[in-house]
Formats: sequence, C-alpha cells, structure tokens
Amino acid sequence: MTPTETNELNAAETPQSETPSTEAAAHDHTHDHDHDHDHAHHHHDHGPVLNPDLTREISVEAPVEVVDAAFDKVVRKFQKQARIPGFRPGKVPANVIKRKFAQDVRQEVMEQLVSERFRLALEEQNVNPVSQPQIVELTLFEGQPLKFKAAFEVLPEIDITGYDSVKVAKPSVELTEEEYQSELDRALDSQATIEPVTDDRTLTTGDLAEISFTGEIKPLAQTVGEEGLENVTPSEPITGEDVPVELGGKNTLPAFSDALQGKKPGDELVLEVEYPADFGEPRLAGKTVSYDVKVKAIKKKTLPEQNDDLAKQLGDYETWDEFTSKLREHAADRKKHALENEAKEKLVEELIAKFEFPVPESFVQQQIDARLDRGLRALAAQGMKAEDMRKLDFSRLRVAQREQAVGEVKASLILDKIAATENVEVSDEDVDRELLILSIQSREPLEQLKQRLTSDGGLNRIREQLRREKTGNVLYDKLAS
Repeated sequence: MTPTETNELNAAETPQSETPSTEAAAHDHTHDHDHDHDHAHHHHDHGPVLNPDLTREISVEAPVEVVDAAFDKVVRKFQKQARIPGFRPGKVPANVIKRKFAQDVRQEVMEQLVSERFRLALEEQNVNPVSQPQIVELTLFEGQPLKFKAAFEVLPEIDITGYDSVKVAKPSVELTEEEYQSELDRALDSQATIEPVTDDRTLTTGDLAEISFTGEIKPLAQTVGEEGLENVTPSEPITGEDVPVELGGKNTLPAFSDALQGKKPGDELVLEVEYPADFGEPRLAGKTVSYDVKVKAIKKKTLPEQNDDLAKQLGDYETWDEFTSKLREHAADRKKHALENEAKEKLVEELIAKFEFPVPESFVQQQIDARLDRGLRALAAQGMKAEDMRKLDFSRLRVAQREQAVGEVKASLILDKIAATENVEVSDEDVDRELLILSIQSREPLEQLKQRLTSDGGLNRIREQLRREKTGNVLYDKLAS
C-alpha cells in the first residue's frame, strides 16, 4: 500500500492469545521462533509482580541431616573436579573445598535442595503454582535446618455459570455482486497494460498520474502496536518516486484524486492529507501529512480482454467461466471466514464482560511480552534499526499494552474452562496438521520442529491454543443466531 491509496476494510482475524500454559510449568517464558533481534532483550525488564488476590505463600523446611547430606554431596563433586596446586586431582581435602569454593558450593546446594523441597511441599499441600516462586527468608547453612518461604500465583476460581446464555448475531455472509466485481477488478488490474499518454492534455478521471512526492507527518505520541510502530514521528520524511496514482480509482485517496485533477506533467503542488484511523499503513493511520508533489507523466491503463487465454494466465484454469466461478467461490469463502471470525471475537468479548475474576500477573506480563515482540518484529521488517528500538520508552509501551493483554488472558482462561465443560478435545491429527503448516511457514524440517517444540513445551501450548480455537467454534455454532 502506498500513501496515496485507501485500504479496503478487511474483517480482523480473531486474536491468537499467547497466554502461557496453565500447567505447573507455566512460568517458563517463551519467545516466538527465530526471534533473535537485539531489541528482544530491552523490554522484558518488568519486576516479578504477583496479583495479591491469587498469591499463595507456603513455608518450607528440611532437617539439618538433609542439609548436611546435600552439602557433602556437592563438596564430593567439587573434590573430583577441582584442580588446586599442591593437591593431586580428586584428593583435595573437603575443608579446602569448603573454604575456597564456599559461595559456589552453597549456590549449588541451594539450587538443588530448594527446588526439591519446594516441589515436595507443593505435592503435600496439593498446590499448583502458575508463576515462578519468589523465595524469601531463606536460611541455608551447613549444620542448620533449611527454612524458607515461597510466594507464587495460582489460577483463579472461575464460575462460568450462564456462559451459554450469551448471544451474538450471526452475520450475513453472502457475497454481493459489488464485492465480486471488486475481486474481479483486482484480477483484471493485475494483467492490465500501462502506456504513456503522448497528447498534450491535463489529468482527468481514469488516468494514471506518475508522481514523485515528499511528505512530513505531524508528531504524535509514541505507541507500539501489534503491527509495529503507531502514532510516531518518522525519523525520515515519507518519500516516493514514480508512484502511479489512478485518479478517481476506488483505492486512491480522494485528496490525491482531487489535487491532481487538471494538472499536467511538470506541475508541482502542495496538499495536506488526513489519513483515516483504519488506514492500512500503521505509521500513517490517523495522521495528517503535508505533501510536496511533482507530476512526472500521464499514463493510461488498458484492461485485458476477458477470455480463456486470460484465465490461463491467471492460474490453473482452462476457461474464463471456470476462473470466474472459482474467483466467486474463493471470495465468498474469505468473506465468510472474516465475518465469522468477527462474530467469534465479539462473542469472546461478551464472555469477558460477563465474568469478573482476577488474572495471574505473570500471565499478563508474558502476554505483554508476546504483543511487544510481535510489534517490534514488525518494526524490524519495516526497516527500523536496533539502536532506534533501544531508544523507545518500554515502560510506557508496556502500560499501553496492558489492557489488551489482560483481556487476552481472561479470554484464554474462560475458554479453557468452557472447553472442559463442553468436553472439547484436540486430536493428534489436529496438532500434526498445525505442525505441518508451521513447518512450511518457518521452512524448518517437520521432525526438527516437532523435537524443538516438544523439548521447550511449545507443543503443549500449540495444543492448548488449538483447543481454545475449537472451543470458540463450538460456542459460535451453539450461541450465534
């Protein structure tokens, strides 16, 4: 899309939440595949905040003999590995190890013993944390009992009584003739021929004006959204060379069509364009831009003849009738998919509004991370440099993402609860199909992808997400009318 074009409204896909797994290991932080940009390390600096409504604290102890046995085990390990002048390998006395490696020994004992005792305490008390524990009041010394307290978040109790009373209007998905014609026009445009106009005349409706331009955007507040940087002053002007603009074209902004009407090659003009809030280029949406424009040439577009030869050029079609039939079918499918996704999204919004409950802060922060990662990757794709990303106000950006992240976490928790009530299950075939799609998209061999996702817990997250999507479909079929 160029700055001279409007964007046709496409129904949004239902957002794909990346809420962590609700298993005990849910605290594992995950990044999207192949995300290796420098900026990834600059916005995960939030503290380990817990939601007090969902925070539980347990006291954990271990007797002195267990502590001493753990110290002895680690010291013996160090004795085997230590290389200290004056002692033969494996013969370093224990007291020398304890003195020389005191900090390292205590750290290893702590990592092993605290983790083991915390896990045993959870099993005894039948508690399932969904965040990393925060350890406080830790006492760990050789010859003394182990004592510490651990605080962590648990899942909320969610009462979804009445979820099946929520209603959403089922949209009319029939393709109109106007929509079909728009699809056909795009196909014909892709095969059109463009020729220069040699007559000495001015631009008129239907002509293509070949222009060059420079634009300056008015500064606004800085925000990173799902599609990249929004509401931002670009570091460089908006420029374009030899850009074709169809006067009166349905994809041309009226401001450009009106300003170019009656102009000739060589003419220069200044115009101001107010972009709509839903404009397809995020950095221009809702902005006002002042352009300096120069008309370079007038050209004429000639559409191809609609026949069997054209059908064969457009794809694997034998006749023009076959092409138009498939075009109509595909356009109808896309419209149905888009409108039904909008309705499903509305249904989930109604469920979020209906049920009030606290959400784990650890889930919210991870969802904010996921949203910012997607936005920053979009910025990188748009050409923003890593050093410029580091200058962004990430504290402010995190705050800006919070409301949507909370809604996405709530949606996932509600859908998980409804899935259990409705007995929604995801088959291995469903997961395999999704893995195949991911393998094709990422160009990673299927078996390698499966191994990686199995080892890092990603396979469980994919299964959970598929279950949520399937639950959304079940609810739509049940509640839309």
